[in-house]
Amino acid sequence: MPNKIGNSVFINQTMKTNDIRAKKKFGQNFLKDEKILNEIVDVSECDKDTLVIEVGPGLGSLTEVLCKKAGFVLAYEIDTELIPILKDNLKYYDNFEVINQDILNADINSDINKYKKNFKNVYLVANLPYYITTPIILNTLSKTDLITRYVMMMQKEVAERLTSKPKTKDYAAISIAILYRGIAKTRINVPRTAFIPAPNVDSAVVRLDLYEEKKYFPQNEELFFDLVKLSFTQRRKTLVNNLSSKYKKDFIYKMLNDNGYKESIRAEELSIDDFIKLSDYINGAKND
Repeated sequence: MPNKIGNSVFINQTMKTNDIRAKKKFGQNFLKDEKILNEIVDVSECDKDTLVIEVGPGLGSLTEVLCKKAGFVLAYEIDTELIPILKDNLKYYDNFEVINQDILNADINSDINKYKKNFKNVYLVANLPYYITTPIILNTLSKTDLITRYVMMMQKEVAERLTSKPKTKDYAAISIAILYRGIAKTRINVPRTAFIPAPNVDSAVVRLDLYEEKKYFPQNEELFFDLVKLSFTQRRKTLVNNLSSKYKKDFIYKMLNDNGYKESIRAEELSIDDFIKLSDYINGAKND
């Protein structure tokens, strides 16, 4: 019979037996709360028609619950030491494969296409390493459009930035990058005590559903994202001051005036549509 890998006693015994310590360099915190593990999978709404991509399966606590619900689980684990333990913990499941690789370096489309033909949906469900959460999300979004839903455990502070709206304290460049691609909502709040070892911060689970069809159409997508990133360089500075590292101030003032914005406006006051309007203005000026 399968073990309850998410059980705190099992996790502690496994770590002790195999002389394992959570590695700080990989941001390892093993989720031990079985209730939360089940809630994460419930939020994903995965089923036997779903191929699940997992990042950082660790000892397999979340993986086991996913294997019970999903059609197949393809997991990326960077820690070579954990691979044999993970495989042993999940030996009762035949719908699981682990790839010993950093997902930032993976050919995700190629890996997914090995299995996708057997499944209707592809979702990413993961307890992400906190030190590299944002790069994993943005890198995966840029590499593949095969994944249509992301259910991700992350530091609560990051979750608040991902799901924030204009004119709020957490609104940032990452908020716009996410909204550009889909709708993100915090679905579960997770206390630090739910992990072994306990991190120094609380966590949250965010579900991101990508738009079925593209919603935003800047004239120059690269310029648009560059403008967004530059605009949030220093939150307390005005848009003029942040953009002046790349554009002449006279041009910035003219751009704001021509589009009906006050000269003292800050990035946090602008919506995604506002940024598209400004990036299109810059793009037009470059092509004149």
